[in-house]
Amino acid sequence: MAEEDDDLPRALRPKPTDLDVMGIEELNEYIAELEAEIERVRSAIVKKEQQRIAASAVFKS
Repeated sequence: MAEEDDDLPRALRPKPTDLDVMGIEELNEYIAELEAEIERVRSAIVKKEQQRIAASAVFKS
């Protein structure tokens, strides 16, 4: 993803969240949101890997 971010104009790149202005509870909520996003991305990776395997099987036949 970092390589893809390098191709984006600076204005479109995600900006790091300012953690200094967040309280402990907000930081914990932020972690939970990030963990949910990580799980969503992992699920997308699994799905894409399964699609690639299925496509590979079709072309090997």
